[in-house]
Amino acid sequence: MTSSAAPTALLTAASAPGSLTESGGIVGIASRVIDALGEWGVGLLTFIETIFPPIPSELILPLAGALAGSGDMNIGLLIVVTTLGAYVGALVLYLLGAKLGLERSIRWLSKLPLVDREDFDKAAGWFHRHGRSAVFFGRFIPGVRSLISLPAGADRMPLVTFSLFTIVGSGIWNTLLISLGAALGTQYELIDEYAKYLDYIVYGAIAGVIVWLVVRALLRRRRRGGSADARDTREPGDHRDADGDVRG
Repeated sequence: MTSSAAPTALLTAASAPGSLTESGGIVGIASRVIDALGEWGVGLLTFIETIFPPIPSELILPLAGALAGSGDMNIGLLIVVTTLGAYVGALVLYLLGAKLGLERSIRWLSKLPLVDREDFDKAAGWFHRHGRSAVFFGRFIPGVRSLISLPAGADRMPLVTFSLFTIVGSGIWNTLLISLGAALGTQYELIDEYAKYLDYIVYGAIAGVIVWLVVRALLRRRRRGGSADARDTREPGDHRDADGDVRG
């Protein structure tokens, strides 16, 4: 009985998926891409995400962590290189703010696709309300996380303090996301069973982000168009109060 059970066990183990890279669907494709990039490639993606916020670390890092949990990546190296990538990206924005000033930096960077001036104004407002601690706590807030470095540089926040808050905050955030993914990566049978549902979640997240970006762009274009129309309808000599009544 023991001898007949052994081949069956070996066959079952051989047919079981070893990691996310062997899964199908978009999760499997994304996992194979991240696996091909390696730990330093994920660090590069984190650097890009810090400068170009629409790239979501909330999707990249858990997948990388899942690969680490299944033995395809080194989890310690992942945490180090992603934190380094986040810091270097934040440092680029800090130096840009220090060199050009906040207003010029915002005008230049708001020309990037999928990035709007209001995103920079939100980060600047967060920094001015909460001070230097915003650099640390802002690392946990999407949108603010990337752009908080600009007002910090423009206000000449001490580089040592900025570096410490950025490295510690980014390190905690990256460790959380990677560790969550690593915990999932050890559950081979669970991943295989629910792989199609993971695909649905990823598809839904992508669709939601696209719809949100399109709706946001349309609403802001409509607001700007309405403001331009309001200016055009005024006569050169008209002076209107807040209720729109003509004065003088």
